Amino acid sequence: METDSVAPLNVYGATKLAGEQAIAASGCRHLILRTSGVYGARGANFMRTILRLAEQRPELTIVADQFGAPTWSRTVAELSAGMPGQIAHAERARPGSADALGGRYHLTNGGRTSWCEFAREILRVWGKTEQTRVTPIPASAYPVKARRPVNSCLSNAKLAAAFGLAAPDWRHALELCARQT
Repeated sequence: METDSVAPLNVYGATKLAGEQAIAASGCRHLILRTSGVYGARGANFMRTILRLAEQRPELTIVADQFGAPTWSRTVAELSAGMPGQIAHAERARPGSADALGGRYHLTNGGRTSWCEFAREILRVWGKTEQTRVTPIPASAYPVKARRPVNSCLSNAKLAAAFGLAAPDWRHALELCARQT
């Protein structure tokens, strides 16, 4: 939940939290959207990296013990686009009510998976399972500069209750992404 205590594991997480705290402390009306594992057709992201590496290697070793809900960038764009309008409508209908809709929300695709299973699903959706094998490895076998959380899953319950918004399951979103790229 958005009200759960947080304990960032790295500088990236600490600076994101500091930004959230600074915005909230400013006293301005705000929406803070927390998301995770964002991917899309453009830019540097996990999905594009897996597809590129699948063209170069017969085997990929991917972390299998860190979990989250991969989130398509379009899901974030589509769901967040209507939020300001809903807030403005609430304020017009009942002055002062918009303040209750502000604050911090989680916005991810639904479900839960590991990075390894996400990679496998990417290859399946793009028809590359015959050419590239995915081998699971523990996070301890994949050296990174920054520690990563084991569980990056976020609950969208507050988003659904406040705005009536529901994100599709991560698998469905990946299928939609594949059809539109």
